Amino acid sequence: MEQGKVLDVQQFIDENRFSRFQGVVFLLAFLVILVDGFDTAAIGYIAPSLVKEWGISKPELAPVLSAALAGLGLGAVLIGPIADRLGRKYLLCGMVFLFGVATLISSTAADLSELVKWRFLTGLGLGGAMPLAVTLSNEFAPSKRRGFLTSAMFTGFPLGAALGGFLSAWMIPQWGWRSVLELGGVLPIVLSLVMVFLLPESVRHMVARGADPRRICGVLRKIVPTLEEHRAFVLGEQQRRVHAEDQGKSGVALILSRSYLVGSAMLWLAYGMGIVIFYALINWMPILLKDAGIDPKSSLLVTSLFPLGGVGALLLGVLMDRFNATRVVMLGYVATAVCVYLIGQAVGNIGWLVAIVFIGGAVMNTTQTSMPALAANFYPTAGRATGVAWMMAIGRVGAVAAPFLVAELQRRQFGFDQIFAVLAIPGAVAALALFVKHNYHPEQAEPELELRRT
Repeated sequence: MEQGKVLDVQQFIDENRFSRFQGVVFLLAFLVILVDGFDTAAIGYIAPSLVKEWGISKPELAPVLSAALAGLGLGAVLIGPIADRLGRKYLLCGMVFLFGVATLISSTAADLSELVKWRFLTGLGLGGAMPLAVTLSNEFAPSKRRGFLTSAMFTGFPLGAALGGFLSAWMIPQWGWRSVLELGGVLPIVLSLVMVFLLPESVRHMVARGADPRRICGVLRKIVPTLEEHRAFVLGEQQRRVHAEDQGKSGVALILSRSYLVGSAMLWLAYGMGIVIFYALINWMPILLKDAGIDPKSSLLVTSLFPLGGVGALLLGVLMDRFNATRVVMLGYVATAVCVYLIGQAVGNIGWLVAIVFIGGAVMNTTQTSMPALAANFYPTAGRATGVAWMMAIGRVGAVAAPFLVAELQRRQFGFDQIFAVLAIPGAVAALALFVKHNYHPEQAEPELELRRT
């Protein structure tokens, strides 16, 4: 290429081979989501031990189960607009360090109120880290593989949650519940320090914000070392046709604009309904299974099969790249509703229960872990971090409500099968929300090309 020639950054990423450097970016993002999933789900796995050691009732667990989830929502609301303005890298490193330190300190909690406080601070870091990891990895992905790569990266969350279950079943009998939180604190602290040195800033964000061309070239040369100096860049990306008054908006103003508001609201609703199902089952399934007559260790192992099924997001990511992504995820939520209902019918047969929990987990988590990819592809660079973060933040309302919902159902003496019948309803609501999004924002509409020059 001639020196000084204008370079289209997205075209450059699309036309060149997926490099080792991009692989490192995706690996680090995957590890962030992995430890995020571990720390988020850990509280559910140690809940039976808390009940026994502190002599508290099961409904009293609701605040501590919801504390981190409330922090998750607040962290995501705050971090998205800041990241769209200041960048992704150092905010992501800071958020990972924050939730690592808070998790480590929470292992020293002496009572329920102290644990609630530290879990809330853990949630602030968790809520900021996840959408930033999704956004950063998405912005280094080739267009034709973006759905697959983003979904593959996000499989770290259910894998981390499943890993927490397997390790908890092994660690708690030997070293107690505090050891699970100690491990969940050390891992992200180490990871955050590694990321400071290895993780780049998003090149798409730098172009959108008019960064120094030499800095942009420095990052792109890590993909293609022979790239010559360029003085001008454009950011070619597909953008839906927008109303004239919405041109040039970014961050919160963009995702709440007339052009994006309906799609944003439906993404929030769908993600929130999926979150209700996920956290209700992760936080309460060990206790519900124990109450149904299954021994504590087996209940932890069966519960850990549920998030493990999220590795199926790899397949859904391929389908999202090939077909209408919104329709693909919508059908996933329909299947989720059916599977969650069937879990409630299987408690009398341990073999059938294990099978349906794994299948239901595969369907539900595959669908839910594909939502960040769906959101990242829906928004342009100027609002991508905010759009993904706010979907996760507002969806976390469902995470906060889920423990209280199951607690209330138990208080009303709902049976095992009745609880799962109620938890199937959010799956149907999520599917309906994506149906509305698809009809209001038909993805087959011809996109326009947005060019930002620096």
